[in-house]
Amino acid sequence: MVETLASPAPPAAHAGAPSPLRRFLGWCVHAFTASGIAIAAVILALLVRGGPDAFRWSFLLMLVATLVDAVDGTFARAVRIKEAVPSFDGRRLDDITDFLTYTCLPLMLVWRAGLVPAGYEAWLIAPLLASAYGFCQVDIKTHDGYFLGFPSLWNIVALYLYVLPIPPWPALSILLVLAFLTFVPVKHLYPSQPGRLNRFATITGVFWGILVVWLVWVLPTSSNPEFTDSTRTLAYVTLIYPAFYMGTSWYLTLRGWLGPRPESATPATPR
Repeated sequence: MVETLASPAPPAAHAGAPSPLRRFLGWCVHAFTASGIAIAAVILALLVRGGPDAFRWSFLLMLVATLVDAVDGTFARAVRIKEAVPSFDGRRLDDITDFLTYTCLPLMLVWRAGLVPAGYEAWLIAPLLASAYGFCQVDIKTHDGYFLGFPSLWNIVALYLYVLPIPPWPALSILLVLAFLTFVPVKHLYPSQPGRLNRFATITGVFWGILVVWLVWVLPTSSNPEFTDSTRTLAYVTLIYPAFYMGTSWYLTLRGWLGPRPESATPATPR
């Protein structure tokens, strides 16, 4: 009896394989996220040039990068990005972009604008490393919708240090304190997550964002910039939202730390 070998059947197509259109849309979302890196490159060129006009445009582009970061996740969920382009890690791309536009470039602006004492610029490495630590923490986002530690919003910090009349030594102190708070497990609001407070932070954050765009737009661009009283007043008004954000985050954390702890389930030993 002669045995014959059956030719192998062609591999079946993956049941959940995305359509070409869906893959195209997935790559469009990744390209949208990657636009943040292109924005970062332009900001870098501006900071190398230096000067009030370059700083103003840098802040405007940082706001554009923040807008990209705020909406790309919604687009990714809409196309189910992990199914549309399973071979590409968009979250890693997002982290690289965020580290540039939220940390590296804002701290470079602080240095280029001379916002910290001359000769002590090396201390800017502290918030840089603290931010790197925060970005690499796997449990940085809690199960109940909060962000642990200071969330590396150095672009906002740089803006207020630039606009407000803060002397170099207090400015450096603020940077170092916030860098230290990266390691403190304070529950900060995470506006894109569910929850009543997070939703409120999202709604009020939209109005705050509009005011911040206005603030950056009216920044002086002359070689010897002078901040008008109206610009400084606008800056102080916009500080209400960061004060609410930080105050609420600390209140929630302290309430959790100091609140009543659940009773032990271990029964008491009878006398």
